[in-house]
Formats: sequence, structure tokens, C-alpha cells
Amino acid sequence: MTNFAYKVFTTVVTQQSFYKASLQLNVTPSAVSHSINQLETTLGFPLFIRSRTGMRLTDDGQYILPYIQEIINADDKLLQIADNIKGLHAGNIRIGAFSSVCVNWLPHIIRSFSQKYPKIKIAIAQGSFSDISKKTNVGEIDIGFTTLPVNENLIVLPLISDPIRCVTPSSFVPKNRHSITKDDLIGQKFILQKMDYDRDTKLALDYYNVELNSINFSIDDQSIISMVEAGIGLGILPDLALNKLNGDINVYPFSETFTRQVALVVNKNQMTSPSVAAMVKHIESFIKDSIVKSSL
Repeated sequence: MTNFAYKVFTTVVTQQSFYKASLQLNVTPSAVSHSINQLETTLGFPLFIRSRTGMRLTDDGQYILPYIQEIINADDKLLQIADNIKGLHAGNIRIGAFSSVCVNWLPHIIRSFSQKYPKIKIAIAQGSFSDISKKTNVGEIDIGFTTLPVNENLIVLPLISDPIRCVTPSSFVPKNRHSITKDDLIGQKFILQKMDYDRDTKLALDYYNVELNSINFSIDDQSIISMVEAGIGLGILPDLALNKLNGDINVYPFSETFTRQVALVVNKNQMTSPSVAAMVKHIESFIKDSIVKSSL
């Protein structure tokens, strides 16, 4: 039901190429080019800057992107509501999450949700906290897992308070033998994941007077563990990230408590979609039953 030109437009934005967009849409590159040209003629201004490296949005194209995405989402929502009325429970859900949620929560959430609603299709996108919030805000994804604070105009549902720990080589023992103090960190180097070098991690590092030039960045959480294990430096990771990581390491609390607040963000226009609303309810039940109760 959605205007084909709008779908072509958002696909080119995602793929940054007429050719790649044509493959995804199963049409010819000339059909993609013709559709974009027609849309630009209708709107009265160019949407893309074309170069040898690919396609990027003009300022005007960037401005109208969330409005076009909203039209597409509204059309999808109408189809979902119609299917829901017919009792089919059909629909599509796009979920954005950072790495430790993808590893620890989403497999259980998606499996149990799909058993209950087998006809609803689910797509997963992994990214940083800020990317997830921004993509949810413009409607590229429906539901996102991120951390507080959230600056975008979204529905925000706090989930858990996730304690932040210090990861050390197995030979490292704090001076008080049970928690990391400022004295333990004098002259120490740290290895962090740059994608999730967020406000909460920075607060902890600032409190313990860790300078930026003492920080090295790694690719992912397991790489951090491997480098800590090799004695290259210490790591800072929250409990959720440590759940399924392995290595010859020690994990200690800091002498001061630092946590990150994990939250669910939902695009306001998509919250009324039957499939999205069902997934939000399912996620909240999972957190309550599996995470909160296990911590009591």
C-alpha cells in the first residue's frame, strides 16, 4: 500500500547505492533511479548528492527522511491492524540493541515471542547507545535497548540498574583485597570498547583520576577480556556484559558504586502498532520474571 517511491527513497538511504537498493527491492537500478528522479521532481528539490563513493542525503533530504519514514510506518501499521482484526497476528518488528543485550537477552526474548506469535517477523540491528536512540527517533527501528539519559523525544521505559565492575588479570589483587580504590589504579592503563564508552563509564574513570591517555580502545567485550588476561591493562564492564564472557580474570566492585541504567525506547508513532505493543509487553515481562526476580 505504501507509495513505492518512498520505499525506494529509504532503501537508497540505507544502502547508499542505487544498485544495492535495486537488489534489495528486486527491481532494476534504472527503476530505482527513475523513482528517485520522479520524487525529486514532485518535491521540487534534490534528495541525494551523487559521487563515486556512493549516495548521501542533501540537507533537504535529511530533513524529510523522518517524515517519509513516518508515512511508511503508518502504512505498515494499518496493515498490522487489519491483520490483527482478522486474528492473524501478523506484522514486522525492528529491534535495535547493543552487544550485551544481543548476547544475553534477545535470544530468549525472540524465541519465546516467536512461539506465541509465529507470524510476526523480527529484524535485529546492533549498534551503539546513541545510534539506537537516533534510529528509533526517526523510525528506522521500532524498539531500542539503550542507556539513560535519552535526549530524543521517545517513549522511555527503564528496565534495570546494571552495576559497573573492574576487570583485572587473575594475578591482580586490590590492596584491601575486596574492592578497587584510587590507590589500586595509580599508573594503570585501561582497555575499553569505544562504541560503549558512555557517560557512566566516564564518570567512574573520572572519579578514579584515570586520564584519557591511559585508555586504549578495543573492538568488543571479549577482546577486552583477552587483553586484560594478557596483562595489557584493566577493563571496566557492566554485569550484563560479563555474563557470558570467559577468561582467566578477576572481577571486583569499585569502592564507590557506579551503574548504568538500561532502558527500552520506543518510537511514539509505532507504539500503537499491535505487534510492537505486544513485543514491548513481552520484553517487560521477561525483565520482570527473568532478571529482576533472579536478583532478589
